[in-house]
Amino acid sequence: MASLTEYGSHTWDLLLRVDHQHEDVQKEFPLQVTGDLHVGGLMLKLVEQIKIAQDWSDYAFWWEQKKCWLLKTHWTLDKCGVQADAKLIFTTQHKMLRLRLPNMKTVRLKVSFSSMVFRAVSDICKMLNIRRSEELSLLKQSEGTLKKKKKKDKNSKEPATEDILNLHNSPVSSGLPANPGLYSKTMTPIYDPVSGSPASSTITWFSDGSSAEQNCSILALSHPTCSPETLAEMYQPRTLADKAKLNAGWLDSSRSLMEQGVQEEDQLLLRFKYYTFFDLNPKYDAVRINQIYEQARWAILLEEIDCTEEEMLIFAALQAQYHISKLSLSSETQDSTCESEVDEVEAALSNLEVTLEGGNKSNILEDITDIPKLADNLKLVRPKKLALKAIKTYWFVFRDTSISYFKNKESALGEPIEKLNLKGCEVVPDVNVAAKKFGIKLLIPVADGMNEVYLRCDNEDQYARWMAACVLASKGRTMADSSYQPEVQKILSFLQMKNWTMCSQTASEPENVDMKPECFVSPRYTKKFKSKQLTARILEAHQNVSQMSLVEAKLRFIQAWQSLPEFGLSYYIVRFKGSKKDDVLGVSYNRLIRIDMATGDPITTWRFSNMKQWNVNWEIRQVAIEFDQNVSIAFTCLSADCKIIHEYIGGYIFLSTRSKDHNETLDEELFHKLTGGQE
Repeated sequence: MASLTEYGSHTWDLLLRVDHQHEDVQKEFPLQVTGDLHVGGLMLKLVEQIKIAQDWSDYAFWWEQKKCWLLKTHWTLDKCGVQADAKLIFTTQHKMLRLRLPNMKTVRLKVSFSSMVFRAVSDICKMLNIRRSEELSLLKQSEGTLKKKKKKDKNSKEPATEDILNLHNSPVSSGLPANPGLYSKTMTPIYDPVSGSPASSTITWFSDGSSAEQNCSILALSHPTCSPETLAEMYQPRTLADKAKLNAGWLDSSRSLMEQGVQEEDQLLLRFKYYTFFDLNPKYDAVRINQIYEQARWAILLEEIDCTEEEMLIFAALQAQYHISKLSLSSETQDSTCESEVDEVEAALSNLEVTLEGGNKSNILEDITDIPKLADNLKLVRPKKLALKAIKTYWFVFRDTSISYFKNKESALGEPIEKLNLKGCEVVPDVNVAAKKFGIKLLIPVADGMNEVYLRCDNEDQYARWMAACVLASKGRTMADSSYQPEVQKILSFLQMKNWTMCSQTASEPENVDMKPECFVSPRYTKKFKSKQLTARILEAHQNVSQMSLVEAKLRFIQAWQSLPEFGLSYYIVRFKGSKKDDVLGVSYNRLIRIDMATGDPITTWRFSNMKQWNVNWEIRQVAIEFDQNVSIAFTCLSADCKIIHEYIGGYIFLSTRSKDHNETLDEELFHKLTGGQE
């Protein structure tokens, strides 16, 4: 009897709430428990009390006050720290979530609210048939980016209900295993590599219903038309501070949706977070290529990334090519896939991938006995502080990762006037093909900031060779690197697209083409040109891309986007240690850039390849990074949680470890080790 009393003194009441759909059954259950009862035993006791015959396997305990799941069912209540005042909710781990895709379409699907976001995104990508899920993540739209919409909406009529693509019945969403062929390198192609249309076997992946083909089409094919009014209502960043707002809401990949305050039926943005698009293949990646293309397209239309008028017209021409081709393509021409077109797509792909330093092992063993060099007459443009016209021709020699210049060719055997080491520099194109201007702006790191050097080339070929060499040298690579020639070809290809004036006389008459030019350019250019003028200019530019297939037009669009100086930069407002003013930090796939907030000029660049270690002081929320040559920096992040920048750095380093030789299973443990932090 004494033992029972003793046992009774250790029992206590715990009130459990059950999140079920049966209205006539109570939702709260008081249970008598002991501290040594394990979580699995508590589940069993609760289900016996509920007395509803259903599958409870997806249910788990959510601890309301601590904002955490009790997923380790072998742990005791004492070990979990659960006491009588704990509010435990017995709820489903998989819940409905709305996702706004890069193409601005919304899908509704069932997602794990208890898995880490990294795993949840992987499952989402399987549902959407997107390979390389590690490149994407989930983003909460920040309040600042919604303000413009709200102001506009006050006086407007209630918008029409948006079409939502329901995918909660897809095989993966229903809890069935993914088709193993989906990620197999030897599988049958599931998309036409020219048009991007899904193969019949692919359509069944999305659903068995009649809407399957439509569902697949929404994800894999582009639907570019949007009204200028819609565009005007969307958030357009005007300053670097505005651009910083776009990146404030990334979810923590090491915590679950529920732990981060996401509720059932909430809407999040699914976006490519890391700008390293690895192993793109049109045969398997039509959805992925389309969504990258759409993310790039909207970034340009909403001016999230800056580009010149000439570049804007190229982007418009490539979109128009997609639009015009879709209008003119009959089912017969789509079916007759031409081998040469497939080859063109493969060729476009060979230039497309952006790889991190160290990502390609074959580049390490360069032919050190014969590293190529460039030698040419180039113009050096001095800043106009010292003289009205400070442009002078010198003899330039590019060797290894340095540029030297001399008074003339004859004096090249002696000492140079100056030698510039380009390792770690910023390389910015300054090109206007129509005006025959081929400039290269170099921002070279020095002790107190960046030294600006402008080079002017005479023609396209010379520019492509020197620009490619500068780009590689900035990453610490020489012209012996295997990526040098593809880089030259990529630059020439981009210049060729810009050079539409050569064939403008053959441009179609604007009246003959049904297109709304306002849908293809940012609002700034719709204000600058009349509709007819804009159509004519887009069609002029379109002449150079009119022979491209649909998929190649998308790949070229992505490639042109990657060529922009600001490509891949995510901005954050930070305060560097010892500084009295705020700066902007740009995080890219291979470097960090400190940028002057007022002028937008780069101050200093630090490359990941020179980074020795980084850590976070979680108490003061400060990120500290050490680089080679005893360079160290520290900063606090003002526009977002410092964990986001910490995860960005670790994420890019994780992605640099990927290899085509490995199978496509990801080392999740390594990702969390590099990005998780120790809070």
